[in-house]
Amino acid sequence: MPPRTSLKRRLTLWLVVIVAGLGTLLLIEAYTSARKAADRAMDGQLEAASLTIAESLQWPEGNPTLEMPASALQILATRWQERVFYWLQADNGTTITQNADLPITEAMRAEARQGPVYLDARYDGQPIRLSGREVDSAGWDTQEPVQLWVGHTRHGRDLLARELFRKSATRFAAMVLITAALVGIAMHTMLAPLRRLRQALRDRRAEENSPLMLDVPREMQELVETLNRLFADQRHHRDALLRFIADASHQLKTPLAGLQSTSELALTSHEPGVWHQALVTVHDSAGRTSRLAGQMLSLTRLQHLGPLHECQPLALDQLMREITVDWADRQDSRDHDLGLAIEALAPVWVEGESWALRELLNNLIDNAFRYTPPGSEITLALRGDDAWVTLAIEDDGPGVDAESLDRLTRPFERGHRQDTHGSGLGLAIADSIAGRHGSRLEVSNRAPRGLRVCLTLPRCQPPEGSEG
Repeated sequence: MPPRTSLKRRLTLWLVVIVAGLGTLLLIEAYTSARKAADRAMDGQLEAASLTIAESLQWPEGNPTLEMPASALQILATRWQERVFYWLQADNGTTITQNADLPITEAMRAEARQGPVYLDARYDGQPIRLSGREVDSAGWDTQEPVQLWVGHTRHGRDLLARELFRKSATRFAAMVLITAALVGIAMHTMLAPLRRLRQALRDRRAEENSPLMLDVPREMQELVETLNRLFADQRHHRDALLRFIADASHQLKTPLAGLQSTSELALTSHEPGVWHQALVTVHDSAGRTSRLAGQMLSLTRLQHLGPLHECQPLALDQLMREITVDWADRQDSRDHDLGLAIEALAPVWVEGESWALRELLNNLIDNAFRYTPPGSEITLALRGDDAWVTLAIEDDGPGVDAESLDRLTRPFERGHRQDTHGSGLGLAIADSIAGRHGSRLEVSNRAPRGLRVCLTLPRCQPPEGSEG
């Protein structure tokens, strides 16, 4: 038997997977946002330094000169002691002043002419961040613009991004822990109805099958209704079993009491004729009792058998011929006219259990013999088409009153004929066998007189190697 998995464990696993997936995406987004925030903050410092340097640019005698202001260097250095770079360049490409030979390309200078730019580059084997802008000299003696490039290493940016990300990750970890605690509480609360249902089932006695009366969520209502239907079926089968036991005890008690009284009367007599008559009575009663016990065992077996397990294709017409010939040779059939009517010339194949269908036919014929007067015609008929076949037994006896027709398939039900030697189990056994084969026994009166009992079965393909 495979190991059972816990619903709580499976829910927890799914929640962990979902939180881990979402958490990974959130952490990636938090790291990206931290780097962008650090770049925005540090680029703002580069812009402030550029503006400070630009304000310090002078044009004595038409030549640009620059005295680097200390405030600009402080802005660029930041609290992480960054390496600071600057380069002031005339429009014709002449260097005015610089502290490093920055990797400025012509494409970068062209981009700076359009507006302030911020670029990543590498200098001396280290990643750096550059900011370039063109400074217009309008209003001075010369109109020559210059380009100002400032930059610093990325070490401070990386440290700032890590600090921002660490704060976000700390808040996220706290949120995950709080969420896990809340999910645990919520799961315990949500599974409470399931625990109540489990406890209610554990507290029930073995013989208790009353409906469950529990206040459960809508999602569990169908489960409770299914259990209640199961308990209702158990009540029905239990009541049917108790009725069957009560009827069986009554049916057996009467002939056994008759056997006892007959034997007691015979023992008080010394006449051989009385003894002989008592033995005849005992023999007949024992035969009926034995048949009754056999039928009760057959009905009980059918009611407790599982699904069809000996199902195979069989020729129903051939089976009917064999059983009709067998009954024709019996003493019981000599007072009746037993016939067989099969419309189909080709073999009629159906899927079923051979022993069960044989038992069904025997019970139908025996029931017809017992409940029809001598001289009655009894016909075992087989009719149908390419898809279905109907097996029927028909007689021209007195029939049954309309009120009793629906009850004839119940155990120990004999309709209005209580003076026969039948036990009232023949049609109940036949109906159980019909139910095992996906059909039901239909009982109806014939016109002008007589009774018809039939069931319908689907045809099947004949097995390989057989005719038809």
